[in-house]
Amino acid sequence: MNLKQRLFSQKTEHRYHFEDEQLMLGVTQTLKEWVPANREIVIVCIGTDRSTGDSLGPLIGTLLEESHLQRIHVYGTLNEPVHAVNLNEKLELIQKRYHRPYIIGIDACLGKLSSVGNIILGQGPVKPGAAVKKQLPDVGEIHLTGVVNVSGFMEYFVLQNTRLNIVMQMAKKMAKALQTFDEDMGKAEISKPIPTDPLTTKRKRWLPIKE
Repeated sequence: MNLKQRLFSQKTEHRYHFEDEQLMLGVTQTLKEWVPANREIVIVCIGTDRSTGDSLGPLIGTLLEESHLQRIHVYGTLNEPVHAVNLNEKLELIQKRYHRPYIIGIDACLGKLSSVGNIILGQGPVKPGAAVKKQLPDVGEIHLTGVVNVSGFMEYFVLQNTRLNIVMQMAKKMAKALQTFDEDMGKAEISKPIPTDPLTTKRKRWLPIKE
């Protein structure tokens, strides 16, 4: 393990502002460190298009769907959002459809004023509905969240009145990082050496030449 890998793998949470130049490298490198290569990857983008602040997840899901990912499955878009009403149903569907799925939970969250605009990649599930005091199931083995506004008072109203611009900018950066991760997985598969049968190789080497 080189120095770069040690720096990424020592932490259980990574935070980047959406304008940070290290965001793309940091998120993609950490995903490659954390996500196992032998499991099907499912991204669950939680939220609704009826609330500006809570639309971060569906926006990311829509951008990922439009990018035609090759190795990652996506649930939760503007057209078909995953939210409080259907979350349990979608999670049950995913468990039936995929064998041992590795789920990445994506959601918007609220935080301190100084944290607004931060994108957080961490180990452990995302806890949807926490900002508005809803009891919903935890989602994912790791989480990717974006701090869209300030917490502490009338959270539902704050989410409703969050600026769409910051949500959209964060969604684009988060979706691009996930798209890059998907592409990197494809490159890693292509670069794997194709196993050869030593016996077959030996036979080919000694085949007589036809006159």
